Amino acid sequence: MTPGKWVRIWKERLPDVPLTLLQVSAAEAPDLLRGSDADAAFVRLPIDRTGLAAIPLYTETTVVVVPKDHLVAAVEEVSTGDLADEIVLHPLDDTLDWEGLPGRPALERPATTADAIELVAAGIGVLLVPQSLARLHHRKDLTYRTVTDAPQSRVALSFLELDGEPTDLVEEFIGIVRGRTVNSTRGRGAPTPPQPKQRKRPDAAGAGRGSAAGKSGGKNPRGGSGGAKGAPKGGKSSKIAKGGKPRRRP
Repeated sequence: MTPGKWVRIWKERLPDVPLTLLQVSAAEAPDLLRGSDADAAFVRLPIDRTGLAAIPLYTETTVVVVPKDHLVAAVEEVSTGDLADEIVLHPLDDTLDWEGLPGRPALERPATTADAIELVAAGIGVLLVPQSLARLHHRKDLTYRTVTDAPQSRVALSFLELDGEPTDLVEEFIGIVRGRTVNSTRGRGAPTPPQPKQRKRPDAAGAGRGSAAGKSGGKNPRGGSGGAKGAPKGGKSSKIAKGGKPRRRP
């Protein structure tokens, strides 16, 4: 994850509340939440949701990581069928939900995605991962291409579920990640912006003072509702035409 933008917005909205980031593996995140060592975590679905809530954010493209001089590097995208003759590495920390891995299996499964990247660089096989992991483990001698029919990874924001609701601060972070503005009613930690003062002036048509900010249901001294267009019944009123000049209307 690259949460820099969200952290910046958090600091702008809640400057007195520090936000500390922890980098952990996908497998460690749920236990970190259950142990109250973190308030929220980005996870890859599916996860064991015991005691946890998860809000899906987006689905990530799957890519194949290959050496830059590999034949796959000559095209924009491939299918799993195009990899049938390749040794496809399957690390133990793989985050993709495979029913059947394409290609030929390696003799051993690498322990981590980082180990698998090293094997790809050595020319031992290719690796299918979510695009963000390919970017994370970027090397100058490797590249990646989209795989059109591979399983995809869903990213979610997870937190400890207390009485079915997140805490106010977690709710605020959820709002930031989902793009809520500072004025959103869902952002409970956001300050209420000051309202501009309304200048008081008598109604030109003689009805009572109308209520400001679109409030409805108020009554004026003559029993009418506030904010309505008013003119004394039976009297003459003026109407402003284009150009700003008044014209008389019987």
